[in-house]
Amino acid sequence: MRIEINALSFAYPSGVPVLHEVSLRIEPGETVALVGQNGAGKTTLVKHLNGLLQPNTGTVRVGDWDTRAQTVARLAARVGYVFQNPDDQLFQRTLRDEVMFGPKNLGWPMDRVRAQTEAALEQVGLLAEADRHPYDLSPGQRKRVALAAVLAMDPPILVLDEPTTGQDYAHVEAIGRMVGDWRAQGKTVITVTHDLDFCAEYFERVIVMGAGRILLDGPGRTVLAQAEILAQTAVDPPQLIRLAARLGLSASPLNVDEFVAALP
Repeated sequence: MRIEINALSFAYPSGVPVLHEVSLRIEPGETVALVGQNGAGKTTLVKHLNGLLQPNTGTVRVGDWDTRAQTVARLAARVGYVFQNPDDQLFQRTLRDEVMFGPKNLGWPMDRVRAQTEAALEQVGLLAEADRHPYDLSPGQRKRVALAAVLAMDPPILVLDEPTTGQDYAHVEAIGRMVGDWRAQGKTVITVTHDLDFCAEYFERVIVMGAGRILLDGPGRTVLAQAEILAQTAVDPPQLIRLAARLGLSASPLNVDEFVAALP
């Protein structure tokens, strides 16, 4: 399901402009990372995909839908949005109820709702905690509950806002593997992240934003090696790319295996 953004501009009620004539196309099945300093407009941009925000000017289309003509509830079936702060998303008394809420509201039969709920909780490693209250869990675990609540609705587009926040190394790797699995299923995966190492290893396309505009857009290997432009938005290249440059290597390695292969 293609995403098309055309000349999108947006300002919050205070009147401060946040996005300036942003145009962007994301094809079905792409993995795309949005990076840039705080205030660059990343989260504001992705909140237009599920109707949480509406353009002041310009258009946003998800498949054949103009987001202006759809409710947030309808768009949730196409765009699953995992908030940066899970406490903005969670409100039920148990993990199971939380994850069931979305599929039930899509009108699915209960056997499908239960199956999707269990599968989603298992995927994020929390099935054993299904009957606990979300606020009895750690912030990192609550982040994964919020992710499960979106996965259970099986949307074709997933938007992950800072998905690695509060996660240990093992769970960051697990989320990365999920990104690969979702891509293999044909889903579009978009992340807003400050974790450039995660971005480099698991996302094929990287968009750098600064002051409400797109500064760079292209393959991660190319974009993440452009240190001078990244510096304009207070972003450093991933550790392995910086280390390769310090060692005088010509490669821009995105993972450890590529770094080792580039050594003389």
